[in-house]
Amino acid sequence: MRASRLWVWFGVALVAVLFVFFLHTILTPFLIAMLLAYMFDPMVDRLEKVGLSRTWGTISVFALFTVILVALMVVLMPMLAKQLMKLYQLAPQVLDWLQNTALPWVQTKFGLSDGFWNFDKIKATISTHMGQAGDIAGVVLSRATASSLALVGFLVNLVLIPVVAFYLLRDWDILLAKIRGLLPRDREQQIVSLATECHDVLGAFVRGQLLVMLALGVIYSAGLMLLGLELGLLIGLLAGLASIVPYMGFIVGIGAALIAGLFQFGGDLYPMLGIVAVFMVGQALEGMVLTPLLVGDRIGLHPVAVIFAILAGGELFGFAGVLLALPVAAVIMVLVRHVHDLYKHSRAYKGDEEPEL
Repeated sequence: MRASRLWVWFGVALVAVLFVFFLHTILTPFLIAMLLAYMFDPMVDRLEKVGLSRTWGTISVFALFTVILVALMVVLMPMLAKQLMKLYQLAPQVLDWLQNTALPWVQTKFGLSDGFWNFDKIKATISTHMGQAGDIAGVVLSRATASSLALVGFLVNLVLIPVVAFYLLRDWDILLAKIRGLLPRDREQQIVSLATECHDVLGAFVRGQLLVMLALGVIYSAGLMLLGLELGLLIGLLAGLASIVPYMGFIVGIGAALIAGLFQFGGDLYPMLGIVAVFMVGQALEGMVLTPLLVGDRIGLHPVAVIFAILAGGELFGFAGVLLALPVAAVIMVLVRHVHDLYKHSRAYKGDEEPEL
């Protein structure tokens, strides 16, 4: 009986993998909708506790999210478009600096041979296409309309995501109850306990670490823009995204900001010190305020596990695999922890019991 049950679970896992493999091209909007429903479920639960129905709580959360998203797009998109164009125009200057200053210093320092780099083709390509770029919005629109089918698919997904997310969020508790009702009766408590641990691990990352990333992006962007750095918003958001791995956002952000400041301020001491101060303050706030407040003492995913899961998921299943990577990694992390505990209590680890004296 136990062997047959194991085969059943193995068959279910195999069917799930095959399902994702063959349908990963159409799963993306549904997975994004599930992620949104998972993130916003606690907010709807709190609204239910104050007297709102599940439907009106879902509507309220969606209305708030929509207002915030539209406001961010109206304010940030034009600024990001201008900074992307500025970065595009700055690229040849950076290549010139690398070719004429930085790399010759490296060559002299390490005794490298002449001509081991060549940026002429790269600079020529960038300079050729700069005149054709024009407006970022125009480039994106022209690429999108190059294929009417791709444009229709994009618009369908854009409409499908909020619709699916709304229904999933409204019926989230009902769906969980039905799934629990399908569990084997003699293993229900054990499976629910494992699922709860997976939820704690994943929640510590999704609802904790992602909020830390958002807060750091705001802090870095605001600080760099106050210093007058032309690429401040772009670099700040990039540093916030890179903070998915601890210290990576600090390293990437301060490196990019110092290079941008070097070209904009000409190496002036005070703006460069201001850039360093912005990232030092952000790092201090992350360690002393943001992480303890938003993540707490919950056990999240290890940074190495996050990197490997995202890369493996993207390689196997594309963007759908990236979205599935963290939930799967959370489940595997919990299962490995339990297997480790079982091994520590097994005869294979302890060996034969020592005889009592």
